[in-house]
Amino acid sequence: MSQMLNTGVRWTIHDVELFAENEGTRYEIVDGELFVTRAPHFKHQQTCGRIFQQLNIWSESTGLGEAVINPGVLFSESDNVIPDVVWATKETLALTLDEAGHLTSAPDLVVEVLSLSNSEQKRDKEAKLKLYSSRGVKEYWIADWRSRQLEVYRREDNQLKLVETLFSSNIIISFFLPGFSCTVNQFFPI
Repeated sequence: MSQMLNTGVRWTIHDVELFAENEGTRYEIVDGELFVTRAPHFKHQQTCGRIFQQLNIWSESTGLGEAVINPGVLFSESDNVIPDVVWATKETLALTLDEAGHLTSAPDLVVEVLSLSNSEQKRDKEAKLKLYSSRGVKEYWIADWRSRQLEVYRREDNQLKLVETLFSSNIIISFFLPGFSCTVNQFFPI
């Protein structure tokens, strides 16, 4: 369940730092708009874990980078998001990880898992797609555990474009992740 607090105010990370910590509440800012999100559905979390697991196994075998669940990505004071899963090369991490443990620029791959709420789905498919595209993310996956499909956006002509929609029996590969492959079905809970 997500709620956008649209009060005409342009929110920044400094505003969010003043909020009391609420267990299970996530605050994200996209283009100055504040979004407050509660803990997602159990199967949403399982999907995040399964995608992370596949990326992590591949990362450990190649040594090319790191995958992480729910990292803070601070693009700017007015663009502060918490993607479901990201993957970044070791070089990207060395350049972008700050002392507080947040990424300060684009990871190489961002994955968002769709929530039940139409407003959250719209945010992932529109606002976050635009943000990730403008900030230099190389690849963006949108996973839907209900329909068991994966939309793959890749950087072409300096923006993220939908290049394929994959279903359960399809195999996901990426030239940004050399040698990575698995069936899309492996991303989703039974």
